[in-house]
Amino acid sequence: MAKLFEELDSRDTPIGEISLRRRVIPALGATPIYEVKLGEEFLMSSLFVAAEEALAEQGLAACNGDALDVVVGGLGLGHTAVAALQDARVQRVKVVELLAPVIDWHQRHWVPLGKTLSDDPRCEFINGSFFELAVSDFDSQEPGHQYDAILLDIDHSPRAFLHTGNAGFYVPDNLVAMARQLKPGGVFAMWSQDLPEPEFVALLEQVFPSVSTEIVYFDNPFRQARESNCLYIARTHG
Repeated sequence: MAKLFEELDSRDTPIGEISLRRRVIPALGATPIYEVKLGEEFLMSSLFVAAEEALAEQGLAACNGDALDVVVGGLGLGHTAVAALQDARVQRVKVVELLAPVIDWHQRHWVPLGKTLSDDPRCEFINGSFFELAVSDFDSQEPGHQYDAILLDIDHSPRAFLHTGNAGFYVPDNLVAMARQLKPGGVFAMWSQDLPEPEFVALLEQVFPSVSTEIVYFDNPFRQARESNCLYIARTHG
């Protein structure tokens, strides 16, 4: 019989202790639920992945052409990256993750999608800061390389940051620097736990000529209610 709760790993990182946990909730079925916490803060659960998958699906749906070259900011439990790889047009996915243990969990196949990502030759893990690379180059071996899409799922929202140091990214100059790494007509898409914020839409509109938002709904069995996240989708000229 599977354990109802187990902590699979816990390690120190530059922004705090991160832990991977697995639990079974009989009322919800026998499928294990994987959870990640940073300190005492709950980060993610494999029970709620609709918005992470929609980030890739809707972000890439806004892209034109084939042989898509994609950057995913934030690995998490792998759902955004796997959803991106399910688009037949995708040629390469670079997943930028600050926390080395999260990459290690995938490479050791300790999380359900770890093997899928680790075994796909189109997928590359980069251990680094998305926010630093976004304003320089995502690949030091290819300076000036441009991408079809950049999909970001790190902070809780444009105002609620996983780490206070991330706040400096959400300003026009840094968004412009990131947009330079997109091809003409390239897409920047970002997940948020909150409903669309007009101030952030206005900020994106200073950089991108086309900006839209989408609300993603999902069921929360704990609250027996329907909840929502949102996506920001912006395109460059072209």
